[in-house]
Amino acid sequence: MKAFLILEDKTVFEGQSIGATKEVISEIVFNTSMTGYLEVLTDPSYAGQAVVMTYPLIGNYGICREDMESKKAWPDGYIVRELSRLPSNFRSEDSIQNFLMEQDIPGIAGIDTRALTKILREKGTMNGCITTNENYDIDSIVKKLKEYKTGKVVEKVSCEETYILPGKGKKIALLDLGAKNNIAKSLNSRGCEVTVYPALTKASEIIKANPDGIMLSNGPGDPKDCESIINEIKELYHTDIPIFAICLGHQLMALATGGDTHKMKYGHRGGNHPVKDLSTGRVYISSQNHGYVVDVDKMPEGVANVSFINVNDETVEGLDYINKNIFTVQFHPEACPGPQDSSFLFDKFIKMMEGKKDA
Repeated sequence: MKAFLILEDKTVFEGQSIGATKEVISEIVFNTSMTGYLEVLTDPSYAGQAVVMTYPLIGNYGICREDMESKKAWPDGYIVRELSRLPSNFRSEDSIQNFLMEQDIPGIAGIDTRALTKILREKGTMNGCITTNENYDIDSIVKKLKEYKTGKVVEKVSCEETYILPGKGKKIALLDLGAKNNIAKSLNSRGCEVTVYPALTKASEIIKANPDGIMLSNGPGDPKDCESIINEIKELYHTDIPIFAICLGHQLMALATGGDTHKMKYGHRGGNHPVKDLSTGRVYISSQNHGYVVDVDKMPEGVANVSFINVNDETVEGLDYINKNIFTVQFHPEACPGPQDSSFLFDKFIKMMEGKKDA
């Protein structure tokens, strides 16, 4: 069956329909990872977006459900150059075609994803429509595309109730803003007891539980849409509890302390982004997935110091908060598979909770 991808600038790509056959309108973003397509599909940070994979062959090692980063897939749509028909992997449990159908995700294959990515890089992220309707009205669709907004998505991807991953070490409160499974696993594997809280949990409830540390997770959407969550983070900031924040959590902490964020032209999404530790000069390869960034020039003086920057564009990749046991990063130290260069940050967090000076 034919399928069409129609962009906001009236560019049209024709390919083959994959997955579900429903029509969707979404924000179109691209990911440059060569592996990890299942992790991309199950990353809650992609809620409200349709993902273009720049690597030309997707699905060649099938689906292994053990690698899923959440219970379901989150993107609105999936766009690839070529979808593998015969997965080859001893761990494979299913094909990506069946997975997309099962998860009710529509997609399109057989288009020039390189050309599409160049458009998004040159013109910036834009909305698009995936449809199997050959008699589409482009003007009508473009009007809908220009009106479409992702809206609030954090509440949709967060857990519905609190749950605990048992451990005998430090007690961590993880605020689930759309957390990937491996954040809790990374803490749990270091012996921590992890209590996962829904995104709209009151700060007073977390503080009352007397955790040794607080983790703010990744998540989807515009951080400025999370007004009520930002207010709760302000309360958490004013405690003495050590805090470690990743991605959306990093942005929300900046907003909660008087900083600002803005939308990037096309964001950082992939597994090969170099970030520089300004304290040592060392560069780490990181996994990233974000379309917004903290404005370093708008952080109030004396609140935080920049700890990491992106080597490619010098955007803020980390903040250390002055006279606080708080540090945040824009990239994903828990990413798996992918670069594990920065997994030491979880060890730094544990040392901070133990009150060690080298944390």
